[in-house]
Amino acid sequence: MQDIMNIAVNEAIKAKGKGDVPVGAVITCDGEVLAKAYNQKEYKHCSVKHAELIAIEKACKKLRSWHLDKCILYCTMEPCMMCCGAILQSRIKKIYYLVKNEKFGCTELLKNSKIEVIQMNDKYQMKEMLNSFFKKKR
Repeated sequence: MQDIMNIAVNEAIKAKGKGDVPVGAVITCDGEVLAKAYNQKEYKHCSVKHAELIAIEKACKKLRSWHLDKCILYCTMEPCMMCCGAILQSRIKKIYYLVKNEKFGCTELLKNSKIEVIQMNDKYQMKEMLNSFFKKKR
């Protein structure tokens, strides 16, 4: 599990390097990495280019199905409402995340839909990376 979250953190670092909010996501199925992605809103000039959505799209293509009910999502930040909608629609069964999204996080909606949501210990210091990113932006 930590190895997978390491991949998500590395994806977040890529986002930061391109001037985007440092968020990364990884989707696995039976322990195999199906997809990884990072935020690309600024880079692609598109509001829906969140790491979670990009990873879901890649996983669906790889499985040739929109049913991701055997999949687990790992993300560095709690998913927003838009991403939670996609998670519900794709039927992902479990989510691990590091940092609570105080402004836009919506995982409570997922818990009510029987999707297991687990906040992990932020040993990666993602909260500090996010705070530093936004401090420089403002």
